[in-house]
Amino acid sequence: MNENVASVIMAGGAGSRLWPLTENRAKPAVPIAGKFRLIDIPISNCINSGIRKMFVLTQFNSVSLNRHITHTYFFAPFSEGFVQILAAQQTPDSKNWYQGTADSVRQMFRYFNAKTYDYHLILAGDHLYSMDYSKLIEFHKEKGADITVGVLPVVKEQASGFGILKMNDKSIITDFIEKPKEDKELDPYHAPPDWMRKLGFDPDETPFIGSMGIYVFNRKVLEDVLTECEHEDFGKGVIPYAIRHKKVFGYLFDGYWEDIGTIGSFFQTMMDLVSPMPKFNFYESKRPIYTRPRYLPGAKVAGCHICRSIINEGAILEESFIEDSMIGIRGRIHTGAKVLHSVVMGADYYETAEDLEENLVLGRPAVGIGKDSVIERAIIDKNARLGDGVQILDRNRAEEVRESNYVIRDGIVIIPKNAIIPAGTIIG
Repeated sequence: MNENVASVIMAGGAGSRLWPLTENRAKPAVPIAGKFRLIDIPISNCINSGIRKMFVLTQFNSVSLNRHITHTYFFAPFSEGFVQILAAQQTPDSKNWYQGTADSVRQMFRYFNAKTYDYHLILAGDHLYSMDYSKLIEFHKEKGADITVGVLPVVKEQASGFGILKMNDKSIITDFIEKPKEDKELDPYHAPPDWMRKLGFDPDETPFIGSMGIYVFNRKVLEDVLTECEHEDFGKGVIPYAIRHKKVFGYLFDGYWEDIGTIGSFFQTMMDLVSPMPKFNFYESKRPIYTRPRYLPGAKVAGCHICRSIINEGAILEESFIEDSMIGIRGRIHTGAKVLHSVVMGADYYETAEDLEENLVLGRPAVGIGKDSVIERAIIDKNARLGDGVQILDRNRAEEVRESNYVIRDGIVIIPKNAIIPAGTIIG
């Protein structure tokens, strides 16, 4: 157990690039893999790493996120473990909401510094990866670091989405640039080829080292840098400042890591999860991913063709064709429907017989995918109602489209939460 470590999980971002999935929820509350939420990843990593003291900083659209955390993570009363939500607030000292990652920690520092911890582990709440933070912390101690940054090899095409840094052969970070946009900015940051090969990486394939947005701070160092510099973000300001004034090391991570920042990356990640050998393993018994227990029955499948798909508990599928798709909790697929290369997030509730009668009177489809519908390369958010014969076809998606009941982004059709698609509608 890492009793002297407190983690601080950033969960306050608006997640605008994931809209409309973030229209009514915080980005870390976005459902993944049919039954989990993004916030479950860093919290589970902490639990699996022996870190049981966690602060979650929330701000935008935080109701469902706060509810999920409250209903999911609670420890025995005789233990010292906790997951405490610190929501953005106005105080006599500050009338502003969080202005960035560092600013959120600065505003809330007095709360998670009430007890003396030796180290603070700063994490993002919207990445998909499995990491043993105890190894990162041990590295930090062994190096005598003030700050340690989790880093990983990056291909050139992805470099503009990362903080790119220079490291010497002692793992000391000597320079840092946040999300460079032009090749001339990147040129000075090529990692030494011989050093990369020595570490087991191909410098031709991954010529750069990028920040994962994971930081270990000595407690006093965190307090000092937040006081000494006024930067609002760790990546854009605090870390470059610290490199010039503190001992900053890089801990090289060689596992799978994905920033689920856009509709395209979200969709591709979910499609990878339904593949026979996904890059991220939800089935690892020694490092499970925890989430809210819902006590649902097993999925009920009647006369269906299902290939390379994940069907979550509580789903009901009738004589349907499911291929390369993710069906979430309480997902409802009616007779004759085809779901191909899609994410169906399911529902928050089951409709009763009375609900179905009311739907009939109002001319409203039932929750789920209607009879004889065809769904291709789409994300169907929770509680969406698609009538019989709806067709979402994989064509004519070059342009971004925003309609009242559907959106097209990154070539993916998204049906927002609670949206209604009338019977016979054709999209595509």
